[in-house]
Amino acid sequence: MIFGPVPVAAAAGAILAHSVRADGRVLKKGTSLGAAHVEALRAAGHVEVTVARLEAGDVPEDEAAAALAAAACGPGLRRAVATTGRCNLHAESAGLLRVSARAVDAANAVDEALTLATPPDFARLEAGQLAATAKVIPYAAPRKALDAAVGLLDAALTLHPFRPLRTAFVATRTAALKASALDKGIRAVGDRLVSFGSPRPEAAVVDHDSAALADALTAALRDAPDLLLVLSATATSDRRDVAPAALVAAGGAIERFGMPVDPGNLLVLGRLDGIPAVILPGCARSPALNGADWVLERLAARLPVSGADIAGMGVGGLLKEMPGRPHPRERGG
Repeated sequence: MIFGPVPVAAAAGAILAHSVRADGRVLKKGTSLGAAHVEALRAAGHVEVTVARLEAGDVPEDEAAAALAAAACGPGLRRAVATTGRCNLHAESAGLLRVSARAVDAANAVDEALTLATPPDFARLEAGQLAATAKVIPYAAPRKALDAAVGLLDAALTLHPFRPLRTAFVATRTAALKASALDKGIRAVGDRLVSFGSPRPEAAVVDHDSAALADALTAALRDAPDLLLVLSATATSDRRDVAPAALVAAGGAIERFGMPVDPGNLLVLGRLDGIPAVILPGCARSPALNGADWVLERLAARLPVSGADIAGMGVGGLLKEMPGRPHPRERGG
C-alpha cells in the first residue's frame, strides 16, 4: 500500500487518509476519492491531501476484517457486516465464550495490520453482546499476511449457550441463623440460576447436621437432577465439616475443597451418583459476583468443571470486595 501526501489533482482513485472540509461539508477519512471529490477539494483551496493507494496483493480493509472475523467465528456466534475496517462477532444467545488464546495471539503476531480483540476466556455473554472485533489498522492488509492469520484461527472462538439446569437445592439451618438470612440466601441462589435460564428450585431446608443433610441429598437423587447445591448455615472449614461429611456419607466424593477465587474461597466441589455437587461458600448469599458464579456458569453451559479447573482460576480470581463483608481483606485503621 502506498501512503502519503499527493497533489489534489493526482488524488482520484485513492483513499482519503484524514477527514477534510471541502465545499461546505466534511469528506471523511476512508472516502474513495472520485472526480467530484477532487474538484471540491480544489475549489476549497486544498493543494494536497494525504491518501492511501492499494497495490497488487493488498486486500481492502473491510474485506480483510470480514475474513479475519469469519475465520475466528465458531458455533454460537454470528458475524456482522464489516465497515470502516472493522468486523464484529456477537453472541447468538446467553452463554460462556471460549477463546483459544494461543490461536488469537498467533494471528495477532502475523502482521501489525491485522488485529483481533476478544473478552477473556470463559467470559459470560448475553444474547447479542459483542464477542470479538477484528480491526484492520491501515486501509488494506497484505494478502499473504491475511491468509496466514486466517489459517491460524480455525474457529478460535466458541459460544457455549446456557441450558436449563434441573437443580436439587438443600439449605441447612441453625438456631443462630436468622430466618431472614436463610431466606435471603435461598433467594440469591435461586436468582443466580434464573439468570442462566434455569428454573428457580424449591429449597429443602434441614438442620445443620451431617446425617440430616445426607438423607436430604439421597432423597434429592430420586428426581434425577442435573446439579446438587448445598447452602450451609455455617462456613465450611474442613473436608470433615458438616456439609462435606454429609456428601461423603450419602455416597459421594469431594473433588476440590476451596478455590483460589476471593470472594468464594470456601466452595466445595464434589459428585454424588455421577451428578455435580456444589457446597456453596457463604458469599453466595449475596448477589455480588463470587467464585460460585464461575462454577455455576460453566455447569449451566454444560462445560466440565474439575478440581484442576478450579485450581486454574486464581489468575483474575481476586474479585471486587463485597460491601459489608464480615471479614474484609483489609481492615481500616
